[in-house]
Amino acid sequence: MARTALTYLARPNVASLGYALFLAINAAGVWGGVFPFLPLDFQTSEIIFWFFLTQSLVFSLCYFASAVGVYFLPGPTRRFLVRLACIPYLLGWCCLIAAIYFDRASLPLVIVGGAFLGLGSAGFYMLWQRLFASSDSDRGNLDLIRGTAYGAIMYFGLYAIPHAVTAFLIPLVFMPLFGLAIVLKSREIDLDQPMFEDVPYENAAVYRAVIRDYWRSALCVGAIGFCTGIMRALAIGEPQVGSLVNMLSMAASFVGAITMLALWKVKSVRFNVVGLYRVAFPFVITSFLLLPFSSLEYARWQAAILYAVYSVVIMLMMIQCAQASRDRGINPVFIYGFFGGIVYTLHDVGFLAGTFSEQVRIWGIDPLATTALVSLYLLGFMFFIGQGGFKRVLRHDPSAENIELIMLDGHPPARAARSACGQLPAGAASENRIASAPEGDFPAEPPTAFPKKPAIAAESTRSEGEDGRRDSGQPDGSGRGAGSRGGNPASQADASRGRGRRNFEGDFELTDRLSKQAQVLREQYRLSARETEVMEYIARGYTVARTAEELIVSENTIRTHSKRIYAKLDVHKKQELIDMLKAVEL
Repeated sequence: MARTALTYLARPNVASLGYALFLAINAAGVWGGVFPFLPLDFQTSEIIFWFFLTQSLVFSLCYFASAVGVYFLPGPTRRFLVRLACIPYLLGWCCLIAAIYFDRASLPLVIVGGAFLGLGSAGFYMLWQRLFASSDSDRGNLDLIRGTAYGAIMYFGLYAIPHAVTAFLIPLVFMPLFGLAIVLKSREIDLDQPMFEDVPYENAAVYRAVIRDYWRSALCVGAIGFCTGIMRALAIGEPQVGSLVNMLSMAASFVGAITMLALWKVKSVRFNVVGLYRVAFPFVITSFLLLPFSSLEYARWQAAILYAVYSVVIMLMMIQCAQASRDRGINPVFIYGFFGGIVYTLHDVGFLAGTFSEQVRIWGIDPLATTALVSLYLLGFMFFIGQGGFKRVLRHDPSAENIELIMLDGHPPARAARSACGQLPAGAASENRIASAPEGDFPAEPPTAFPKKPAIAAESTRSEGEDGRRDSGQPDGSGRGAGSRGGNPASQADASRGRGRRNFEGDFELTDRLSKQAQVLREQYRLSARETEVMEYIARGYTVARTAEELIVSENTIRTHSKRIYAKLDVHKKQELIDMLKAVEL
C-alpha cells in the first residue's frame, strides 16, 4: 500500500517533466545569474553583473506588463504569451554562446542575451502557472510540486554531461522539449472556466479585492527576495560561489517538494504566507545582524542559504496564486503577474543595494556593516507595513486565504453511509437561484466564514435599521435583493452572537451550528475553504448574485464552485445538500 502511494506521488507526466526540465535549464543560466556550464574564464565580474542586472530588470517588468495586458486585453495577451516565451528564450541562449567566441562583442551580447532570457523566462513561467491554475487543485498542485522535485534531479543530472556539450544542448534540444510540452498541455486547458471566460476590467471590483487581500503575502515573499538580492550581490564576484548558490537552492527545492508531498499525503496542509514570514523574520534579521562581525565566507553561505529558502518560497507563491485563481475566478496571469512583479522588483532593489554598498564607504563604516544596517532597516519597515502598519492598530482586517493542500488519503465516505436520516428528499430549484432553506432550520445570518463589510448604511447592502435589526432582504431601491432570510429577529440575534469570522491570517474563528456542520463536511469530503463558504451560502438561501456580491467574485465563479461542491458531495439538488448539512451530528 505504501509503495503504491509512493508510486502515485512520484508518477511523472508531460506537465511535471516539462516544468522540471524548464526549471533545470533556467537554473543553469537565469535563476542565479551564473552559468555553471560555460567557461569560468568567460564569467568575469563585469559579465555576470550586467547579465544579471539586465535579465532581472526585464524579468520583473514582464510580470507587471503581463498583469496589465491580461487585465485589458486577455485574449491577445494569451495568444502572445507563447511567442513571448519561446523565441526570446532561444535568442538569449544563442547570444550567450556567441559571446564566448566573440571577445570584443561579449559584453553587448551578454546584455542582449540577458534581456532576451529575462523576457523568455517570464513568459514560460506565465505559461506554466496558467496551466497549473487551470487544472483542478489536486492535479495542478501535484504537477507543480512533482515538477519542482524532478527539476532538481535534472539539474544535477546536467553535470554528468560534458559542459561544452551542455551549452549547445540547451537551445537545440532541451528548450524545444519543454517548449513543446507546455504548448501541448496548454491545448488541454478548459477556457470556459470563469478565470478565462470573465473579462477582467468588466469585474474591476473582484480584481481590486484580490489586490487588497493578497498584497501582504506578495510583500512578505518580496522581503525574502530582497534579502537574497542583497546577498547575491555580495557573493556574485566568484563563479564558484554562484554555483554553490545554485546547487543549494535546487537541493532545497527538492527537499521542500518531497516534504510537501509527504505531508500532503497523510494530512491536510494549511498555512499562511504571512504567518510563515513572521516565523522566519527573527532568523533573517539575526543573520544580517551577524554579517558585519563575520568573514566573507559567512556572507557566501548566507547567500546560498537565503536562495535555498527563496526557491521553496517561490514554489509556495505559485501554489497560492493558482489557488487564488480557482477560488476567485481570477485570471492566473494577472494574479501571478501581480505577485511576481512585487517579488522580483524587490529582489532587484536588493541586488542593486548590495552592489552599490560594496562600492561606497559611508562615514568610514565597513561596506558589510552598511549593507547590514540598510537591510535591517528595510526589512523592519517592510515587516511593519506587511503586518498592517498603523492601520492594523486601529482596525482588524483579514488577509489572504491560507494555502491549503487537502489530504490526498482522505476519501469521501459512501453515499449510503452518510445519510443518517434515510433517503434524501429531492427538491427542485432553478439554475440561477440557490434554494432557500426551510424557515427556522438554519440561522438567517450570512455565512460565518467571511469577514463582514463595514456596517455603514451608505456603503453596505446589509444596513442596520433604527431598531437595530437587519433589513428583511427585500429588494432595495437599486433593485438588488438581499437574499432569503427566514427566521424571526430573536433567532437572527442569536445567530449573530454565534457567528464566525475570519481572523487576520484568514483562518476560521467562532462559528454557529451551520458553520460547524459545514466544517465537518469540509473535512470528510475534501472541500476547499472557498467551497465550504459557498456551501454555507447555498444552505442559507442566498441567490447566485447575492453570494457573488458577498464574496466579491463573479457570478460565473459561484456557479463553478457550486458544480464542484455537488460533484464532491455526490448530490444533484440543492435540497439534498441542505439535508446533508442538517444530518451532520455535532
